[in-house]
Amino acid sequence: MKLSGESLMGNQGYGIDPERLNDYAQQIKEVSEMGVQIGIVIGGGNIFRGLSGSQKGFDRVKGDQMGMCATVINSLALSSALGALGVKNKVLTAIRMEPIGEFYTKWKAVEAMEAGYVCIFSAGTGSPYFTTDTGSSLRGIEIEADVMLKGTRVDGIYTADPEKDPTATKFDDISYDEILSRGLKVMDLTATCMCKENNLPIYVFNMDIVGNLKKVMDGEPIGTLVHP
Repeated sequence: MKLSGESLMGNQGYGIDPERLNDYAQQIKEVSEMGVQIGIVIGGGNIFRGLSGSQKGFDRVKGDQMGMCATVINSLALSSALGALGVKNKVLTAIRMEPIGEFYTKWKAVEAMEAGYVCIFSAGTGSPYFTTDTGSSLRGIEIEADVMLKGTRVDGIYTADPEKDPTATKFDDISYDEILSRGLKVMDLTATCMCKENNLPIYVFNMDIVGNLKKVMDGEPIGTLVHP
């Protein structure tokens, strides 16, 4: 599952809204109790975004490294919120930073998820010039996930940005190729191409509405499915 860092702001202009964080944790707990194995990548846009930082004079590599650290902060917050609800979880980092989190490997992640832990994959891919969308695609492919759930603040994929264009219409399902040909900004190009090449379906839905994650698990058509 890919979660938006910006959504963690809630109604604030910056940082982490404890209420939104708890809503996310409650939804993840509900699905975890269904026996679903869950791996999570969370963005860092509520704290720092490397690309926008580079446009303000930051060195791009250092800016991306700052963004990776922002994802670790969000991952620790989510880990804490899940722990408070009694959900076993592990933070795995793409960059060595014990004791903050364990260093990520596929086998460590799969073993933990099979043991009932929710795994939170932080620090992106560990390399600059890659987004957390790409980090999520990479982790999903590595752990052989059945689907990547992209929890956003809109209820699916539209012909245009529904927050800016009132005439935008929603897709119930769409192919990777159509996303690429239409230039839709569902995820960055690298992430979309990785999912296409490895046949990892994506389901885009609104995570900010409490209960939606379970609805997705129950098969309710509340978002948009991206498929070959």
